[in-house]
Amino acid sequence: MNSRPRITVASVLERDGAFLLVEEHVQQRHVLNQPAGHLEQNERIVDAVVRETLEETRWQFRPTHLTGIYRWTNTQANITYVRFCFTGELLDYVADRQLDQGIIRALWYTPAQLQASTIPARSPLVARCIEDYRRGQRYDLDLITEIA
Repeated sequence: MNSRPRITVASVLERDGAFLLVEEHVQQRHVLNQPAGHLEQNERIVDAVVRETLEETRWQFRPTHLTGIYRWTNTQANITYVRFCFTGELLDYVADRQLDQGIIRALWYTPAQLQASTIPARSPLVARCIEDYRRGQRYDLDLITEIA
């Protein structure tokens, strides 16, 4: 097993009972995911989720809470991920911004639409992050301490 987990960030954003998701092509699969991506070298975790949300959805985002920290192993790829999932406020929509490579579009799904979708979730983290958000799981951002 890969001994070094990959650190990722994601945002769970709700509007009128629907959640902002991305439809993407990844590893020759067509899947749904939260706006999410990898933490880059020397990047703050909160800055990473702001960047990834903008790059994948065109929405500027201000994180207000951490909804959870998750560890999941993709047994098919033998890769372990640690995901920091955030919620917060959507700010401006940047219509003329190009989406990241592999992202088809950003769209709003209700939980029922996500469950009924013929497009699979990229991982079990997608549903779990939404479930935890809907249960009211919120943690202060100062839970994360980054020492330079």
